Amino acid sequence: MIHKFEVKTNFRTEMVDITRKVEEIVRNSGVNDGIAVIHIPHTTAAVTINENADRDVQRDMTKFMDELVPDKSWFRHSEGNSDSHIKSSLFGCSQTVIIENGRMVLGTWQGIYFCEFDGPRTRKVMVKIM
Repeated sequence: MIHKFEVKTNFRTEMVDITRKVEEIVRNSGVNDGIAVIHIPHTTAAVTINENADRDVQRDMTKFMDELVPDKSWFRHSEGNSDSHIKSSLFGCSQTVIIENGRMVLGTWQGIYFCEFDGPRTRKVMVKIM
């Protein structure tokens, strides 16, 4: 079974902590030992696992990505969001997390983040528990 939920973003580039929502899905799945695959079905968004103890990490990451891949006038893509496609590809659209004893195995400071690169929008997140 694939579980789906929505994430609403407020900015063009933004990282949204979705850890608690994915934890809820894992807990309700009844799976004791397995994996959770978190997938983002969009070409201008992504998912990553990173520090969730200090919000400055997400601010630093989004600022760095905007500087690394700026919106350039010479990009040819007609929608004007080539930078968003590049950022999405750099991060990736899926993450896999181990489930052990009914809980996700994440490090002490790790969280799961939906990465928006072409917002604000309402996006889908898909989670497959196996």
